[in-house]
This record gives sequence, structure tokens and C-alpha cells, in this order.
Amino acid sequence: MPSVALPLSSPRPLCGAARRAHLPIPLRIALPLLLPLLLLLLAAPAGASGDRLPEPIAAAMRAQNLPPDVVGLWVQRVGDPEPLAQLNAHRPFNPASTMKLATTLAALAELGPTYTWKTTIYATAPVRDGVLKGDLVLRGTGDPGMVSEEHWRMLGALRRTGLQRIEGDVLLDTRFFDLPREDPGAFDGQPLRAYNQPPHALHVNANAVRFHIIPDPVSQQIRIEPDPPLPGLEIVNQLRAVHGSCNGWLQGLHYAVDNSSAPPRVILAGDYPVNCGDNVLLRTAISPESYNRKLFRLHWEQWGGELLGEVRYGAPADSADEAMLLPLLVNESRPLSKLIRVANKWSLNVAARHLALTLAAERNGPPATLEESREAIYQVLAGLGVDVRGMIVDNGSGLSRTARMTPAQLAQVLQAGWESPWRPEFVSSLALAGMDGTLHRRFRNGPETGRMHLKTGHLNQVSAVAGYVRNRSNEDVIVVLLVNYPTAHRGSGRQLQEAVLRWVHNL
Repeated sequence: MPSVALPLSSPRPLCGAARRAHLPIPLRIALPLLLPLLLLLLAAPAGASGDRLPEPIAAAMRAQNLPPDVVGLWVQRVGDPEPLAQLNAHRPFNPASTMKLATTLAALAELGPTYTWKTTIYATAPVRDGVLKGDLVLRGTGDPGMVSEEHWRMLGALRRTGLQRIEGDVLLDTRFFDLPREDPGAFDGQPLRAYNQPPHALHVNANAVRFHIIPDPVSQQIRIEPDPPLPGLEIVNQLRAVHGSCNGWLQGLHYAVDNSSAPPRVILAGDYPVNCGDNVLLRTAISPESYNRKLFRLHWEQWGGELLGEVRYGAPADSADEAMLLPLLVNESRPLSKLIRVANKWSLNVAARHLALTLAAERNGPPATLEESREAIYQVLAGLGVDVRGMIVDNGSGLSRTARMTPAQLAQVLQAGWESPWRPEFVSSLALAGMDGTLHRRFRNGPETGRMHLKTGHLNQVSAVAGYVRNRSNEDVIVVLLVNYPTAHRGSGRQLQEAVLRWVHNL
């Protein structure tokens, strides 16, 4: 500890009798009566004030060797004034992806369930006889649900406006977000994982490629088919056919991108058990800029369109050029009520980050910044009755080492979601136990199946779960469990989740 220098004028400490002499007369009389109670309170375990820990949960914590101070818990029947169980309810924890509950609720409350994102396509000159003798401008607003099929349909709709040949360039306008360049590998050294991709106002497929691994058990050959089949993306197939366990098929694969070549090459190597059938590997291969260039050319050519120029990032140079733009098409996304399911059920980080940035853009005007997105979330949640003091949402997705939230705050978010006029949309965005999302393999074929709507969270040293449980008495119960401990992600956190959730279900 750093040393602390006392002021030279500090008074000497008073002895016990002198201290009592300085107390008011009523306190001098009451002190002998209060002393036993004070000693009893001082003997209580640190942090025990207000804690209510049922023995089955305490036993589960002991079984997993989890100290009490690393677990945050809140369990409360909807409508009850007090929780049934709580532990360290007002201590900040890293909530991992349960942070998405705050982000998605704020977006739903502020923007409404029918809100849509618009991708607008402009021309810098009139289209005559199907020919544009100028540039085409695609302006994105961060549609968090834009996937290949929707991008393909959008360019099909553009083709139906009568445009066939673009003699200028295609400009990709991403100014709706104003963000510093991010290193996708900064969080955990895994830049090619889809969950690490930063926001982008014209994202498609969250900048990921689905590599379909298709084995032939007879010929012992393995094919790799990318989706989308981006033009010029070379795949080096070095997979070896073997027989083995299907639970760990991913462990034998090695995925890499060779950026020394132009364009980059994707390399898939290692052992693949052909007895496991087809599987899909979701990874990033190239930058969003390259991805958009290749995908536009692919889909435009599929619709019979021609492009003589380049696909590049840019925007009209000044306000005069902006005024000359001619709108050709406005493509609307799926509604927010559908897209919060992408963020919550499947825990898509970039979708949650887009929700936060959109919230900022709608409140303050574009371009949206990261700091504005944080402030927007705090302001909306505070308006819903959530105590946001000390809360740190960081980027809104939970993929963060600095994000912090207390169990009580997360319970307030869930309570606000329950009281919202859009409760059905919010609750149905959560994973359903044993049926879909991140819970599709948990609590299957048991009495809990389909009776828990939950958001899970998982980082190194962090395990979290929060949501609603319909117990066997048909009561709705809010549950928050946050574990921050070195072994939390290696099984102890999940085992405690199972114990807590089953205890709540059996109430």
C-alpha cells in the first residue's frame, strides 16, 4: 500500500474513556446496551449485509470451489417487493454478453419495435436507357441484419429500376458512423473470429464467410465451399480425412489467412472426421472494404448488371455535389423487433454495437460516435428507472474487459423490460432453454425445456446468465447470476448456472 502522510496538526487519538466523554448524553447511556449488538454485527462476514443465499445455491458454490465474493446473484419473483436470493447485489461485475440486455432494451424503448435501417442508393447523374454515365452511391446506416440474401435482393431491386450499366464508380458511403480504426484481434488475439468484428455502416454478414465443409466418406475427399463465393477469394484445402469424435471436430482444424498474396488466400488444414458429415466454419477472411467490393460485383453481375468503373469507399465531395444526388432506391431492413433476436438469441456482438450506435445517431444526429452511444444507453435506461450510477457499458456488446454492472442493475433492466409495452418483443428475443439460440443444447428434454428465456455470457474468467424463468408453480422469476473468477469459464460458472436455474425452476 502507498504510505499516507498525516497532517502535522493532526490531534492525538482519544482513549476509550475520553471518547465516551465526548459523546452526547443519550448515546453515553445507550452505549453499554448497544455494545453486544455492535460486536455481533462486526463479527458477521464481510459483504453479508442484505445477502440471502439459499443453502442449495451455497452448496453448489462450495462444490465448484467458488468463493462468495466472486459471485453476484439476484433472484426475484416478478411483482414481489424483495428478492428471494441475493449475493453481492450492489458489487460491480463484468457481465460479459448479458450486457446486451441493456443495449437491446434501450434500443427497443427509444426506437420502437418497427424501427428499420435504410440503405439508400443514389446516382450522380440521370439514368438514361439503362445507362448511368456517372457514379452510384450506396449510403449505409449500419443495418445490423444485412446478409447475403438481402444484399442480393437489394441489387435486384436496383436492377428493376431500369439501371443496367454503371459507367462510373460505385461509392460506398459509411459516414453514418464516426469510429476510430479497430484492431479486431486486440481483445483476445483472434482477429479472424466473427465475434471480434468491429462496427461498419455497410456491413454484410458481419464481414464473415461460412465455409461449408463437405466430406465424401467413400472417396475420402473433403470439399470446402464458401458462402458467399466472393470473387477472387482463393481457398487452399489441406484438410485430411480421418475418423473420430464429432463433438470435437473443430479442434482438429487450423484456419489461417495468408495476406502476403494479392488477394489474400484462405488456408484450411488439419484433420477432419469424415464420419461427422457436413459442418460449417464461420470466419472472417478479408477486410470489410474488400468484402463489400467483391460482394457488389458478384451480386450485380448475377442480376445481369454491368460495372465499368471501380467499387471504392467515398462520398460526394461537398454540399453542392450532395444536392445533385438522385435517389434510385431505399432498402429497408428487417424491423428492430426481429434484429434484437440476432443480438440476444445468438449473441452477435456487432449487431449489439450497431444498435448502440444507431441509438446515438437518432438522438444526436449522425455520425454516431462510441462515446455518444454510451451516453445514449445511460440516458434511456435512467429514463426507464434503472440506476446507472457506476455502470460501464463500454461498447454495448459485453465483449469488453472494462464493462461493469451490478446484479441489482441488471435485475432492474429485466424489470424494466417486463414492464415495457413491448415486453413480448423483448422477452422473445432471449434464447429459449433447450430450444434455440445459445441455449439450444442446454436443459433439453427436461422439465425446464422452453420455460426459461435467458441471455448467456461467456468470456475468459467470466460466466453470466440473466433473464426470466417460469417456475413449476407458473410464477415468473427474474434471475441474474454473474461469476468473475479464474475458473468461471472452464466449467465452474456453468455448473453454478445449472444449479441456480434449476433451483429457481423448482420453486
